[in-house]
Amino acid sequence: MKKSYCLIPIFSLFSFVLYSQDAETSEDVTYYEDSIIYTTKNSAEHTTLSEAVIAADLDDILDNDGPFTVFAPSDAAFDKLSKDKMRDLFLPQNKSELKTLLTYHMIAGHLTASKILKAMCSGRGVANFTTVQGNVLTATMEGIDIVLRDKFGNKARITTADANQCNGVIHVIDSVVLPNKI
Repeated sequence: MKKSYCLIPIFSLFSFVLYSQDAETSEDVTYYEDSIIYTTKNSAEHTTLSEAVIAADLDDILDNDGPFTVFAPSDAAFDKLSKDKMRDLFLPQNKSELKTLLTYHMIAGHLTASKILKAMCSGRGVANFTTVQGNVLTATMEGIDIVLRDKFGNKARITTADANQCNGVIHVIDSVVLPNKI
């Protein structure tokens, strides 16, 4: 008997998406007038991300261009990094490193949770996505959660999926993924 790797995760995530968001099918996606940067700036849980995007000069890109998928670490996710490292990232001489970190959380295109799941089904439970930064994030399921892993094995769970914007989609994650050792 042939095993189906996708039915349980898809059913579980489908239930999660219906519960956590106003779920839309990939054919019926509602785009909002607000941009990714506008929404991030006005989010109470993304103060650090908003400041980092501005410091890295990515705000114009996330206000106008797209579409992008942004895996947006919450303030609590950034708090997991050392205070010294966070302070250093915001120094003007480290703008390039900050930009590298942020673009590792971005994928070109509009990648909804259902598209991530479809890619995982095609990949027998694993999907790889190349970031704007150039490295790969790997998506898998843990229970009903989509989990992203960086090349060092660090993982971040998508806690809120499919916040559609006029220039892409935001997925809130609970940890910062790393393009390099920091």
